[in-house]
Amino acid sequence: MPRLSEVIAALDNLWPAERAESWDAVGTVVGEPGQEVSRVLFAVDPVQEIVDEAVKLGADLLVTHHPLYLRGTTTVAASTFKGRVVHTLIKNDIALHVAHTNADAADPGVSDALAGALDLSVVRPLVPDPSDPEGRRGLGRVCEVRHPLTVREFAARAAERLPATAQGIRVAGDPEATVRTVAVSGGSGDSLFDHVRAAGVDAFLTADLRHHPVSEFSAFSAFSANRAHSPLALLDAAHWATEWPWCELGAAQLDEISDRNGWDLRVHVSKTVTDPWTAHVASAPTSSAMGAPN
Repeated sequence: MPRLSEVIAALDNLWPAERAESWDAVGTVVGEPGQEVSRVLFAVDPVQEIVDEAVKLGADLLVTHHPLYLRGTTTVAASTFKGRVVHTLIKNDIALHVAHTNADAADPGVSDALAGALDLSVVRPLVPDPSDPEGRRGLGRVCEVRHPLTVREFAARAAERLPATAQGIRVAGDPEATVRTVAVSGGSGDSLFDHVRAAGVDAFLTADLRHHPVSEFSAFSAFSANRAHSPLALLDAAHWATEWPWCELGAAQLDEISDRNGWDLRVHVSKTVTDPWTAHVASAPTSSAMGAPN
């Protein structure tokens, strides 16, 4: 069995820490470098529910996309919910390693996994990494649909192929517009609107879209005289759902490394839904725009 330091070196080769954003907190959070690793669990969130799953599984290493301490801390006391996570990990000899924005920008990375789940053909990064001479790394992906779909059909595909969440898929735009090209970005994506606009795609699927950025983006898209076809459609999925496909990608990459190195690693992907939203109630149809009496 490999040592933790060997497995971490392999993960760092896939997702180098220096490619993370300056504000991010990636790398190994908990773990003894010399401990042996035989079982690994991939998940999006390092929450107690996932850590308890790792304990039950008998995992030696938990790899998550989201950091445990993104903004730092002054305590790991078990009386705090994050401190309890740390105590549970240490007591059960489970290491924790985080690959966040360094996995977002990787080739392949989070958005490649999202595109794959939606059966899209990746063309190029949405925001290329200027340090990559091959132009394959970067944030988001510009993709092609294998066969044209309507926005409604593409939204239905996303709802079917991404993990089920209370939110489902929200759409801004004409449901019957044709989609041939799509930009995708796992996680929060409304900061990328300028790049999406420049890419000239028919639709953009991401997560955490907010009212004012969407309203302004949609208005600009409809107003612009530079667009020869329908205004660009926006599809808003749950944050967790857009990033979960990366867990399967990362697990497959580590499996391949294990086979190549002759390691006897058993790699698992958590199916536990850690999206924080638990229910959704659709608005009732009304006879007038605001539901006022006729």
